[in-house]
Amino acid sequence: MRGIGRGTGGRRLRLRSVRDRRQARGETAAIPISLGEAMVAAVETKLSVNLNKVALLRNQRDVGYPSVLEAARLVVGAGAQGITVHPRPDERHIRRTDVTELAALIREFDPAIEYNIEGYPTPEFMALIRAVRPDQVTLVPDAPDQRTSDHGWDLKEPGRLRPLIRELKAGGARVSLFMDPDPGAIAGAATVGADRVELYTGPYAEAFAAGEAAILLRRYVQAAEAASEAGLGVNAGHDLNLDNLPAFCHVIPQLAEVSIGHAITADALRIGFPAAVEAYLRALRRIGLPSE
Repeated sequence: MRGIGRGTGGRRLRLRSVRDRRQARGETAAIPISLGEAMVAAVETKLSVNLNKVALLRNQRDVGYPSVLEAARLVVGAGAQGITVHPRPDERHIRRTDVTELAALIREFDPAIEYNIEGYPTPEFMALIRAVRPDQVTLVPDAPDQRTSDHGWDLKEPGRLRPLIRELKAGGARVSLFMDPDPGAIAGAATVGADRVELYTGPYAEAFAAGEAAILLRRYVQAAEAASEAGLGVNAGHDLNLDNLPAFCHVIPQLAEVSIGHAITADALRIGFPAAVEAYLRALRRIGLPSE
């Protein structure tokens, strides 16, 4: 990962509140397009780069590099519209100090650049969110020792999440819930007060690799439609890559954001972060796919 150095730079911090950053971003106009017989609103799908794997590599040695902050500068400089981290209790990759340092760095960037923090809402996690005030918080139902996120929320008993979501939104964050592509369960995210859902795309990625994505992809389309009907925005993440991303975006025009870490970092090992980011942005624009 060329260019990810040891230093953090000395630029002066220009602090902005979450509200100021959102006002400066403005709203993107929706473009009506046809998907089958339904009319839906196409939105610009934003790329948020997850830096967990950069931190994981750094943590293998006590030398301080590759630098998570420099990686953030590289991907934003190449056009990424956001930074994502998922701090875990054991700090196996992203550390609490990374979370706070990234918050300060992102306030140096254009207000359109968003900071998304993922995690299970433990008291420690909630305290970290209160301290850094990110643009978006994505709540995931992970156990403390879980290797990676592999399922969405079960909202049959939503009582615990409601007050936590209220607190997060009162602090200025948009709240997204990590959800399985179950059209019948998506509306529950609106019931507990979430603003968006992040569709768990691990099963789609597995099916795509096996050449069996078509049927499952329809379920994601239905889940996205259910989210729109419930007034929820749609994000997606987990195992998305340059091969499977264009087809996914092509059929889900509501897709507001994808969070990609493992695959984009693997690609960056071959071609560098700037070129990798540019490749994913092209994939998000659905380049090379036939028109409807």
